Amino acid sequence: QVQLVESGGGLVQAGESLRLSCTSSGRIFTWGWYRQAPGKQRELVAITGSGGSITYADSVKGRFTVSREDAKNEVYLQMNTLKPEDTAVYFCYGRPLFTTREFWGQGTLVTVSS
Repeated sequence: QVQLVESGGGLVQAGESLRLSCTSSGRIFTWGWYRQAPGKQRELVAITGSGGSITYADSVKGRFTVSREDAKNEVYLQMNTLKPEDTAVYFCYGRPLFTTREFWGQGTLVTVSS
């Protein structure tokens, strides 16, 4: 069983930045960040692919950046130029290699005020 723990959420004003972190108890091959705004379905923010590729949602392209530090079993989400519509609970997603099992963090709340 892999456990994922997010940190770094909080309240910021529009235009400011936040950096989310996610630490895994085990080795992760595919990392992802998702978010769920109030009254909405969970949506993909970004996900890593093979060869170091990263796919971003159109709504965050150019503002959010994912990075990973495999030696620490950690992934980060740098969020710049935040907008009120980025307000959501952000979830870390992880999938180890050679498995179809998926793991989720408990979520961290990001609130962007206008």
